[in-house]
Amino acid sequence: MTFKPKGLGHVNIYVRNAERSREWYERLLGLHTYDFQPGRAAFMSANVEHSHEVALIELGEDADGRKDGQVGLNHMAWQVGSLTDLEEFYHRMQEMEVPIERVADHGLSLGIYFRDPDGNGIEVYYETPREKWHRQDSIFMGEGRPKGQFPGPWDEQIARQEAAA
Repeated sequence: MTFKPKGLGHVNIYVRNAERSREWYERLLGLHTYDFQPGRAAFMSANVEHSHEVALIELGEDADGRKDGQVGLNHMAWQVGSLTDLEEFYHRMQEMEVPIERVADHGLSLGIYFRDPDGNGIEVYYETPREKWHRQDSIFMGEGRPKGQFPGPWDEQIARQEAAA
């Protein structure tokens, strides 16, 4: 097959209120709004060179919410450029009192998982450069992950998660 996508262009998610969600995504993630259609949709991006990376489509306040274990999008992930950026984001979450579902040290990346006001899953993560990955094959199998590669304010959160497991 010769066809190969250039990359993922955008994610389109349903929300109850596009304006409320747009404001939340702007405040927490710092996304830029390219187009906002009240009562209908918001088109947002972290990269101002792209028309949108996420579209927030309004369904109305009485729309059913996401249910755990259902088929569909688990989460969208936003990458930051450094561990310092991730730490700054972590502190912003604390200031805004956004609940953290979990922090995951994947060995090659560190991710903070949480939900938007409508229950849509989000991850903000830092990924180490490829040449620093501990393995180049089967990287998601969890074999031989170095512990403590990402020291920071999330250490207590990770310790609680491990104790609960």
